Amino acid sequence: MRRQLRPTDVKRLNRTWRRNTHNRLGLIVESVTGPFNIGSIFRSAAAFGVDEIWLAGNATPPTNPKAGKTALGTERLVTWHEAMPATEAVKAAREEGYTVLAVELTADAVPLHRAELGRDVCLVVGSEDHGCSPALLDAADGACYIPQIGRVGSFNVAVATAIALAEVRRQEWENLPES
Repeated sequence: MRRQLRPTDVKRLNRTWRRNTHNRLGLIVESVTGPFNIGSIFRSAAAFGVDEIWLAGNATPPTNPKAGKTALGTERLVTWHEAMPATEAVKAAREEGYTVLAVELTADAVPLHRAELGRDVCLVVGSEDHGCSPALLDAADGACYIPQIGRVGSFNVAVATAIALAEVRRQEWENLPES
């Protein structure tokens, strides 16, 4: 009979995945103002082992009480930096050794599953309404997009972030031996 894992079993399983994860993962969140989006982004970042988050532009901080309703305390599990200009966030990520890739539809963007994500990478997501700013896109090392086949043109920024973070880890774990 199939049953859910007990909390101790979940911790053991997560520890196994952590031991098999070596690439660093960063995130720049530019001008995402919806507190529920911020909370959800922080929760996904903590779940996928994001090492560092740089807030940029007028991004809402995770200390916003409404953000806390979806973050559920996960903001304390990820190192994060107060909002700064987007180009400074890109510079800071690069100085930490990350390749900076915007998750954005641009003329030169590659599909997410074809992006070279198996390294220390810092993903960039932009505002709910306008995406990444031109200055940020110009400063990034590249861009990738999430292929879609439905009739909706885009994902919610928190959902797009979770999809992109999952793909980074999927690429890293793809060739692990079966356990």
